[in-house]
Amino acid sequence: MIFAANTHPPAAQQHLSCHPATPCALALAITVQCGWADWLGTRGLLLHYRLLGEVSGLRLPAAATPGPADDLWRRCCLEAFVACPGQTAYHEFNFSPSGQWAAYPFDAVRVRAVAQAARPPQPAPELRWQRSADELKLLAWLPGAALPESAPACGLQLGLSAVIETRCGQLSYWALRHPGERPDFHHRGGFVLHVPHNTNGAPACRKPSPAAS
Repeated sequence: MIFAANTHPPAAQQHLSCHPATPCALALAITVQCGWADWLGTRGLLLHYRLLGEVSGLRLPAAATPGPADDLWRRCCLEAFVACPGQTAYHEFNFSPSGQWAAYPFDAVRVRAVAQAARPPQPAPELRWQRSADELKLLAWLPGAALPESAPACGLQLGLSAVIETRCGQLSYWALRHPGERPDFHHRGGFVLHVPHNTNGAPACRKPSPAAS
């Protein structure tokens, strides 16, 4: 994945935390950086996920033909929930280490978009996975056409999350913020990362202070 010369460095690392109701037996740290990036002349959102620590203890899905697939969230999966501030609609993106991905538009919380079948196919994200003994990385680029239509004018509000599965089948749920007693990535209280629209390219992703959110 090669980006244009005017690609801008991702903003500061954002740390995901494990929900206390689903503790993880592995010693892991999960971070994400985000920023606008141009690829093949198209502006999009670049997400850089990093899992550090006991990644050898993860149960990762086998490699599959890259493309859209359902139910990726049932296993190890990195996710992004993307909305415009003040709007009830949002998009859910799932990225599997298998190379598969999913994109779902919603009109409201857990209400799938009406007439989704009549919509044109979602533009495919560009995904690049890398793994070493103690690190799993993903570069995910979402083209502008896959993002909410109002993003150029209003910016984005992101909820970033991960489903982690250990080799023994234990699942844990990670996110920037957990607003409820049970994991719920669709809860708008978890969409806490603001990405202003950026025509001049300054990297900009900021997480509101607890008082502001």
